Amino acid sequence: MRIGYGWDSHEFKPGIPLKIGGVAIDHPMGLGGHSDGDVLLHAITDALLGAVAAPDIGTLFSPSDARWKGADSAVFLAEAMRRVQAAGYRIANLDSTLILAAPKIGPHTAAIRKRVSGLMKLSPDCIGIKAKTPEGLNLDNAAMAQVVVLLEEIPVSAKPRKSKARKQATR
Repeated sequence: MRIGYGWDSHEFKPGIPLKIGGVAIDHPMGLGGHSDGDVLLHAITDALLGAVAAPDIGTLFSPSDARWKGADSAVFLAEAMRRVQAAGYRIANLDSTLILAAPKIGPHTAAIRKRVSGLMKLSPDCIGIKAKTPEGLNLDNAAMAQVVVLLEEIPVSAKPRKSKARKQATR
């Protein structure tokens, strides 16, 4: 088994659509970033990459690379999942905490869980989505996400053995 931890934050800015966990949320400001600013998908991506000791999201998808300007963060998540599978692991579960003053995430939790479930091909009951406010931290103009993932090794199927008669015939 392996554990991965991811964290991300972005500042709220006017004129940008808000997207969290791959879900568009009606809000007067969105999260600034080189891509779509989806703090949750970014943190999930980094947690998965970290669990298999792969390079982080910023190394794989550099903010200085114009290809990723405005990119859908689902692309980053898909690459992280490919690397997890290539390393011989599968996702057991994921737990996340969103930290932001507004908007309230409660009304969107089910949609976020459903979207993340679809992107990760993981049962919704294996995905924890929580939200907290940053009371007293003077962080009302930002959103943060923290994610922990648990990976389990994919069992290796035993290769079919050649029968003795077949082995002798091939000698």
